[in-house]
Amino acid sequence: MATSVNEGRVGGPEAARRSVPLPREIFWNLPNTITVVRVGVVPILLLLPWWHDRAGSQVIAWSFIVAALTDILDGWLARRGQQVTRIGKLLDPLADKLIVSTALIMLITVGRIPLWATWMVVVIIGRELAVTGLRGIASAHGHVMAATSYGKIKALAQNFAIGALLLHFPILGLPTHGIGLTLLGIATALTLGSGYAYFSDYFRGGGDQISFPVGHDG
Repeated sequence: MATSVNEGRVGGPEAARRSVPLPREIFWNLPNTITVVRVGVVPILLLLPWWHDRAGSQVIAWSFIVAALTDILDGWLARRGQQVTRIGKLLDPLADKLIVSTALIMLITVGRIPLWATWMVVVIIGRELAVTGLRGIASAHGHVMAATSYGKIKALAQNFAIGALLLHFPILGLPTHGIGLTLLGIATALTLGSGYAYFSDYFRGGGDQISFPVGHDG
């Protein structure tokens, strides 16, 4: 009899916590809707190899810029309206990575990122995959990882670089393409720095302090 009672208590509070069902959440709130709509820029980016004249470049570039701005908007709305959801935490960084990766690959396809600079694209996309995996491991162990200033500045430089490279043609006499390549180099350096910061923070055991805010991919 004692054995059966003990068996019923195997796992204790930890097992009880695991058995509690997660509360249901509303998927189609405003922040999540904006995130899903933002992914709609991906098919537009895929048009770049066939529509890379001045007019096409401006349409595609401004579509990307608007998508980048809505990334800030949906995070702000989620926090302000207390509409942060589990699916939103998944979709928001996934949408960012999909858009950035698609843009970088298309820029290589049309030659706006030259062959000697393709290693920067590999570093940026590789870092995104590595940090996403690390966040998954940390989350599985009940930890969250702190957003760093490196990550926020990296995202800003990265978006400016991609926007400039998509515009490509000079604007107001400014060498837009050259500015984009310079910013891409800066973004790559910040990518390496932020990636190192996340991994060193995790292995030092600092991954249980501050969560990534929604709308900040880092």
